Amino acid sequence: MEYQVPQFIEVEDKIIGSLTLKQFIYLAGATGLCIIFFMYLHIVIAFLLSAPVAGLAITLSFYKVNGKPFIEVLEAAFNYYTREKLFLWKHDSVRVEERSAANAAAASAAANVPPGTPKLTRGKLSELAWSLDISGGSKQQK
Repeated sequence: MEYQVPQFIEVEDKIIGSLTLKQFIYLAGATGLCIIFFMYLHIVIAFLLSAPVAGLAITLSFYKVNGKPFIEVLEAAFNYYTREKLFLWKHDSVRVEERSAANAAAASAAANVPPGTPKLTRGKLSELAWSLDISGGSKQQK
């Protein structure tokens, strides 16, 4: 028995012209709100209120950030700013004398390094350990 597998399930259907239902609702809502502004408010105030509403509607309808709709970005930003944040780092109050002694010790250790000596970073160290593990393991198996 053969079944048809739906394709292009991530693409929304174009319902009204070249607009999807969401795009049409955003634009129609903003248009209605702008019409209400112009009917009941002074023309200058109506322009001042209509510009951000129209800009937001166009942004919500057509703008995508990294392939995601702008409404998802707004939702993520709102959740980030309203929820509590968990900070795990605790600042230990270190005495100024201890801090200056530690800085002096680090400076003297850096001064004792001969010029031209390559710096060994954590990434380079892990790459070196990995390469030694691989080459060491292949010699033992032979």
